[in-house]
Amino acid sequence: MSLPGPQPTLFSAGRALLVRDLKLLWRRRGDAAQPVLFALLVVALFALALGGEPRLLQSVASAVLWLAVLLAGLLSLDSLFRSDAEDGSLEQWLLSPVSLAWLVAVRVFSHWLTTAFPLVLVSPLLAELMQLPRAQLPVLIASLALGTPLLSLLGAVVAALTVGMRRAGILLALLVLPLYVPVLVFGAGSVAAAAQGLDPLGALLMLAAGLVVSAVLAPLAAALAIRIANS
Repeated sequence: MSLPGPQPTLFSAGRALLVRDLKLLWRRRGDAAQPVLFALLVVALFALALGGEPRLLQSVASAVLWLAVLLAGLLSLDSLFRSDAEDGSLEQWLLSPVSLAWLVAVRVFSHWLTTAFPLVLVSPLLAELMQLPRAQLPVLIASLALGTPLLSLLGAVVAALTVGMRRAGILLALLVLPLYVPVLVFGAGSVAAAAQGLDPLGALLMLAAGLVVSAVLAPLAAALAIRIANS
């Protein structure tokens, strides 16, 4: 049965959801800064713990930078769908004439835009703290630009699976970290390959392939998980 009145299009529904998310984020500006501050703290602690030795810092820079970004992304992963489930918005998603997978994809994009994208922007500063050679900085930025959306898509599937649980923080981390390992390996490996004078293109292409596949399948899987959790 069709609803009376004009039906929302994919573009209009996606734009409305994105604008709503950005407005809510603006009201909680302190929460938006947490991933960046956490990543800065992790990298600074590693730099202090290693004594500031340039050669030692450069040898572990790619792994530390990627690990800091990965852990920072976990901070906001549990809230990806939880607030909508608590205020009833998620049920409205299920009743909406717009595809649930499309709404999930828009939410994942807004999550990446407000949590992971700032980390990509501050990655040159993080790289300076770890004494990463500037010649390797383009590879680091490219790997983060490809890898962080992939992390958000994979995390959305697990967040949707645990959305019905009251306290799923630890369980969410335990479930999603094994999925993050390949992204971490190829992301840090591309920068390490560039540091050794090797071609990082292979690892970057693997990240790009994973991003394309996840962009198609992850919203569908997350939408199915949400339907199961609300059935």
